[in-house]
Amino acid sequence: MRVALTGATGYTGSQLLQALLARGDEVTALARAGSARPEVSGPVRWVEGDLRSGHGLDTLMLGAQGVLHVAAVYRTAGHPESYYRDVNVGGTERLLEAASRAGVRRFVHTSTVGVYGDVRNPPADESSPLAPGDIYQQTKAEAEVLALDFHRQRGLPVVVVRPGAIYGPGETRLLKLFRAIARRRYAIVGSGRTFYHPVFIDDLVQGFLLALERPQAVGEAFIVAGARYVSQRELAELIARHTGGRVWPFRIPAWPLQLAGAACEAVCVPFGIEPPLHRRRVEFWIKSRAFSIEKARRLLGYVPQVDLEEGIGRTVAAYREAGWL
Repeated sequence: MRVALTGATGYTGSQLLQALLARGDEVTALARAGSARPEVSGPVRWVEGDLRSGHGLDTLMLGAQGVLHVAAVYRTAGHPESYYRDVNVGGTERLLEAASRAGVRRFVHTSTVGVYGDVRNPPADESSPLAPGDIYQQTKAEAEVLALDFHRQRGLPVVVVRPGAIYGPGETRLLKLFRAIARRRYAIVGSGRTFYHPVFIDDLVQGFLLALERPQAVGEAFIVAGARYVSQRELAELIARHTGGRVWPFRIPAWPLQLAGAACEAVCVPFGIEPPLHRRRVEFWIKSRAFSIEKARRLLGYVPQVDLEEGIGRTVAAYREAGWL
């Protein structure tokens, strides 16, 4: 297949790029000017462009049969809300228009399980109401609604993928957690009973490829996560076993950290400084993320291959090899 890919310079996108090349697909990838491009084993046609301006999008689509749209603005303090909306929503709309003009056969849009917010009655599934809790989640929810509406109104074959919490070798968003536990400096915040639902990168990549190919996927949204979710305490203890680390025997109340996070944001964000503590980081411990992957199993044939025990072990080994632990 000839595939147009956005987000190829990020973690998930770069893993998708390598998987596409490994199976013989012809890939054209979008990259902003000056962005670092991953080293991959295979030929890639790079197109310099930008989702905000729309520059390069028609060139990206030349000859494309399928689109994997992974690029987005993630949570950082230096951007106003308008920037999130312009990239995550406006950029998606511009890409959909370019794909429609090019007559692509499949458009796979990346959302997030974060659009469900705090899952009070686990597990959530694709019929559960969306309840995004911050500007990142809000714009991702708006973008996926836009993409599915585009399918219904304009006929573009769209699929939405909602990944769980992505982890694996080379992924750094959970590195601080692994380090804190490995260095025996970690305490559970809150009850420790809230749920977390990881997905190993290899399984997520497989979910994307199935969404790109399966006829039953068109017009649907899919949660793509690991085989099971775990409590925060179980996750921490699992990481401790693989790192040789320790989880402190006491718990820390969440509310003082939430107040501290709000204060840090109030001081730092107006100056474009990344706060040392965000309220969203506290939400990692106090909001439940637990999901059913039955729809992806049934319609996509998605079956996670890497269980959490193996995935954590492989991630720890890769962190150590890189000198990060």
